[in-house]
Amino acid sequence: MTPYSFRLYVAGQTERTEAAVRDLRWLCESALPGRYELEIIDVVERPDLAESEGILIAPTVVRLMPLPQRWAFGDLSDRHRTSAALGFPVMEEAGSGGDRW
Repeated sequence: MTPYSFRLYVAGQTERTEAAVRDLRWLCESALPGRYELEIIDVVERPDLAESEGILIAPTVVRLMPLPQRWAFGDLSDRHRTSAALGFPVMEEAGSGGDRW
């Protein structure tokens, strides 16, 4: 099994930050249980890192591994959009005939 590594850039301790963390953790736990690492970077506390990485929007998620890197920006609550942007494995719902999520 391929391990996944994600970096989530957020801006301060806000409701939007809490929602982004919650949504990304839910996606990871649903699609990659026990196979992922998540690092959270607050760009308010680390503006130097955000600048050096070219982060202009928060929240931003970067899938670091497996390569190639993939990105998702803004609202992470749309499970289909976020999982597709980050290249999550296809998840099948019971009795859905292969539909994602």
